[in-house]
Amino acid sequence: MESELLLQGLELMLAGMGVVFVFLTALVAATSLMSRLVLRLQPPGDESGPSEEEIAAISAAIARHRRN
Repeated sequence: MESELLLQGLELMLAGMGVVFVFLTALVAATSLMSRLVLRLQPPGDESGPSEEEIAAISAAIARHRRN
């Protein structure tokens, strides 16, 4: 009786670990696929940093936050 219950628990544990492994593998695959898709759809030369206006706005916001 007790060994049967132990075997059922072991089967349930292995099934749960298998489901988690399959889900995480699918999640990694989907993330990699989306990353490749975004890189392919991104227009070339769009890797410039923030503009001068954006840097000024961010600096002003940080300065104002530090004053308060």
